[in-house]
Amino acid sequence: MSRVKRGVTAHARHKKVIKLSKGFIGRSKNCYRSAVERLEKSMQYAYRDRRNRRRDMRELWIVRINAAVRAHGMKYSQFIHGLVKANMLIDRKILSELAINDKAAFSEIVNRVKTILA
Repeated sequence: MSRVKRGVTAHARHKKVIKLSKGFIGRSKNCYRSAVERLEKSMQYAYRDRRNRRRDMRELWIVRINAAVRAHGMKYSQFIHGLVKANMLIDRKILSELAINDKAAFSEIVNRVKTILA
C-alpha cells in the first residue's frame, strides 16, 4: 500500500482555522494551536449570546411598552392582562414598534384595553 503524506490536508485545515480566527488579538490569530482554542471558545460565546440577545430584546420591548403605557395612565401588567382578556394577540415586539412609530394606533389599543378592564 502506498504512503499517504498529510501535508496538503493539514495545511488546508490549518488555513481554515486561521481564516476563521481573523480579528483575534495576539497569537490567537496566527498560531494554529492557540487559534483552535480561542476559536472553540468564541463559538461557545456566539451560541450562548444568540440566546441572550433574544432575552435582551424582549426586555427592551417590555421597557418600551411600559413607558408608553404609563403615559396613558396604566401599568404594564394591567395592560398585558387587558390584552389577554380582550383576546388581542399582539406580541411585544410589534407593540413596542407601535409605541415608537405609530402612537395613534398604540393609543387606540390602550383605549380598547381600558374599556375591557372597566
